[in-house]
Amino acid sequence: MTFLQIASLLIVLAGAFGSINYFFLRLPSAIGILVVALLASFAVIITDWIFPALTVEEALRAQVLEIEFSDALLEGMLGLLLFAGALHVKLSDLRREWVVVMLMATLGIALSTLIIGVGFSWLTGMPLMIALVFGALISPTDPVAVLGVLREADLRKSLETKIAGESLFNDGVAYVVFLILIGLAFPHGDAHGSGLADAGRLFVQEALGGAVLGLSLGWLTFRVMRRIDDYSLEVLITLGLAFGGYELAVYLHVSAPIMAVCAGLLIGDVGTKYGMSEETRRYVDAFWKLIDEILNAVLFLMIGFEVFAVAFDTSYLTAGFAAIALALFARFAAVSVPVLMLRPFRSFSRGVIPIMTWGGLKGGISVALALSLPEGEWKPLILTATYIVVIFSIIVQGLTVAQLAERLGRAPELR
Repeated sequence: MTFLQIASLLIVLAGAFGSINYFFLRLPSAIGILVVALLASFAVIITDWIFPALTVEEALRAQVLEIEFSDALLEGMLGLLLFAGALHVKLSDLRREWVVVMLMATLGIALSTLIIGVGFSWLTGMPLMIALVFGALISPTDPVAVLGVLREADLRKSLETKIAGESLFNDGVAYVVFLILIGLAFPHGDAHGSGLADAGRLFVQEALGGAVLGLSLGWLTFRVMRRIDDYSLEVLITLGLAFGGYELAVYLHVSAPIMAVCAGLLIGDVGTKYGMSEETRRYVDAFWKLIDEILNAVLFLMIGFEVFAVAFDTSYLTAGFAAIALALFARFAAVSVPVLMLRPFRSFSRGVIPIMTWGGLKGGISVALALSLPEGEWKPLILTATYIVVIFSIIVQGLTVAQLAERLGRAPELR
């Protein structure tokens, strides 16, 4: 199938499954599309099991693998999704919460990676370095899912900023950690360096380079938009920034996700405040909300279909369900340690630890990173465990975190 045919099919199915959800399930849009896609996938698998002569599953599996979910997300959709999410987080709010956000996005990711890696190695007998790769890819929270949940919950501003800011930044940090560990675990594969010195240089280059590039491109775009008063052209310029900046970051070997977040933050705050007319602000905001919703729907549809890439082995499934508990414990540590470190110096709203723990939804980036791993004996296990954790996170946590947040997140603001 051509790219246009695949894109057309995904849009048609997203619309059809979204309509089924709207009329029958009435779940939040993206989660509903994922559930319908999963049900459709399992229906095909069961039908093929009952009538093996049909070979429908085999044909669909080939089509799903042809889509190359990893490339589609990491080299296309992720930049737009992160840019769209960052546009709606204000720098003034983030500045007040930057210490806790940065601690959770750095120290939190390191703790989570270590806990999951050691625990998964012990559970499965997997070599520790490869298990740490699994820890890195399953640690980031999904900003698409998290920001979607925030729309449903009426949270205090400081808590909302912590959750949104951390989810945007830990994606980029976890991706850099993943690249480093891939280089250490698979030194003869697509490695970026196999020594600790190379790993340190890579982290600085990717993380700092991505931030500098994002802020520089965002600032240049802002200066251009200040001289223009044409909403259609300005919307096009922001789209060019998201697309072009992401590809430039990939070319320069700096973190494209961090670039997208930093550029989006600058345009969403400074750009909208000083570089756009009121009419342009409305159109830019509406355009990126629509892009966010459409890509969100397509992404969750693709996650639902990725079940065809999963190996249904009993031992793999058992390890996957154990990984759910491991991932939740690691997330609890990633949230509670930074909060406890800062508690002598500032106060926090009641419920910040349970809300941020349960609200740390996993998503498409974890599945994409698992699919991008070099082929080997441990890849099917990692992919199966990743998929089980992601599905549990999106459906179970995603459907209940708004109620938890509403119950605990409205306590008096303490800061």
